[in-house]
Amino acid sequence: MRFEILRLDDIDGTPVDRTVVDAASVNGIVQQAAAIGQRIWIRPADASAS
Repeated sequence: MRFEILRLDDIDGTPVDRTVVDAASVNGIVQQAAAIGQRIWIRPADASAS
């Protein structure tokens, strides 16, 4: 399964960056975001997302 990860703006929460990763990579990205206090939004990726 693949997930879309959106990095969110600290001020207004709008998405500023988007990436699609496999399930095995999600934990590392969450850990990295938590370490620096970055806001992210994770959702299942559409089948057409890359």
